[in-house]
Order: sequence, then structure tokens, then C-alpha cells
Amino acid sequence: MKLARIGAPGAERPVVSGADGTWRELAPLLGGADLTPATLPTALAATDTDALPEVTGAPERFGPPLAAIGKIVCIGLNYRQHAAETGAEVPGEPIVFLKTPDTVVGPDDEVLIPRASVRTDYEVELAVVIGREARYLPDAASAAACVAGYAVSNDVSEREFQLERGGQWDKGKNCETFNPLGPWLLTADEVPDPQALGLRLWVNGELRQDGGTHDMIFGVHEIVRYLSHFMTLRPGDVINTGTPAGVALGSPDTPYLRPGDVMEVEIDGLGRQRQTLGKA
Repeated sequence: MKLARIGAPGAERPVVSGADGTWRELAPLLGGADLTPATLPTALAATDTDALPEVTGAPERFGPPLAAIGKIVCIGLNYRQHAAETGAEVPGEPIVFLKTPDTVVGPDDEVLIPRASVRTDYEVELAVVIGREARYLPDAASAAACVAGYAVSNDVSEREFQLERGGQWDKGKNCETFNPLGPWLLTADEVPDPQALGLRLWVNGELRQDGGTHDMIFGVHEIVRYLSHFMTLRPGDVINTGTPAGVALGSPDTPYLRPGDVMEVEIDGLGRQRQTLGKA
């Protein structure tokens, strides 16, 4: 099952697509509400979506697949080849940082290069959406039971802000529009092995990233288990699980992003994004 939100920014409405691929209005099942952490469990429990009214015409715009996200937890340097390209040691434990929910935009919305930026970079990532409360999980199986589903995320980063301006990574990660998400949330039952997904990203038609989740240092379920010992994960929380090799930071010959550039991002089964870069 795919869960999504369509419509103009700030006026999105929830939709669902089942086995037949038809988008249907989800609001009647949610009592007229949007798809939020509060209504996500109801949406996940839906069994008779074929009775919902069909969406008329093609969706005009996909927004982020979830509204009112609680928190976005990110894992850094989580792909072996990405760690190697940046000259970093393979971490012994997950590197954790946070992005604010207001960085999230739709999958095809404009991404803004911050003022004074010279090193805005891209990162295709598998996003994990939490479906039930998780705290002090004992093992991978219990972690897997807490995953609602998966989505495409682009963890846009400003490398000078992140690495050369002192303090934490957060300064290079939390600029406005720096987390396109979607187009949809694919429920976990549709992804039998989250460690067998291909991830790709193009800039201006040039393939820059072409990797797979098999290269993760810490797998999806281990990340969820690990994080639950440091923070409570709640329905609607999002985890960005790291990026494969191919980012501009990893190669002196690869240019950073500039206004007018176009990023295209996809993950097997999770859809495709397309963003044009503008100026903040």
C-alpha cells in the first residue's frame, strides 16, 4: 500500500493506492483528517481501501507523504563506500544528528541554495517512517515491527556550514527546503528486504550516485533498535539512514549544486523526485 498527500502546498489531502494502482481519497477513512502521526496507525490498519472514492485525474502535486512530522533523525557515514570516498573511518557506532521537520518539502518542490553557500550537496537516502512507539528495543525483530514504511529522502547539505564553521553538523543540514521527501510512503509489508534496494541520483541528467542499501554499515532494523536506546521513537518520526557514494564532497572534480541545476532522485519501488535549485 502507498500512502501520499496531494495538492498545493499547505492544502494537501491524504490519498492511498492499493494493488490496482488507483489513487483513492483517504480522508473519509481518517474522519476528514490529514495523514499525520496521530492518524497514521488508522491508515496503516486500513483493509478495504477499494471502497474509497477515486482521485479524479492525475495527482496535481505530491507533497510530503506525512504532515506534522515529529522529528527527523539522521545517520551519517552509514555506507562503506561513502565513508571511503570522504576519507573517513568506518564508524564503530551510528553517527546521529537531527534535522528539523520544517526542512521537509515535497518531492518535486524547489530546493533553495542558502545565501553565501558555495558547497551545497545532495544525498539520496532511504527514509524509514516509524509506525509505533519504540523504546529500548531488544532486537532487530522488534525493531522491524515498529517500521510503518519507507520513502525517498534527499538529505541536502551545505558542506562548508556542516564541516568548517565549527560546532555540530546541524548548521549544514537544516537550511530551508533541505529535505525533499516522498512522493509516497510504501508500507513495510511491501518491502521484504530493506537491505536490497537500489538508490540513484542525477544532477542535470548526469548519474552521480548509484548504490544499494546492501552497502550500509548499520542496517535499517539495527538503526531503529540502536536509536530506541537513546530516544523514544514515535509514530510519524522519520529516520534518514545515510547516503551511498557519489556526493560532491567525495570528489574534487564533482561540482557542487548551483541555481538552475536539476536533481532527480529515486529508490527502487519508492518513486522518483525531481527538484530544481533556486536561490534563498
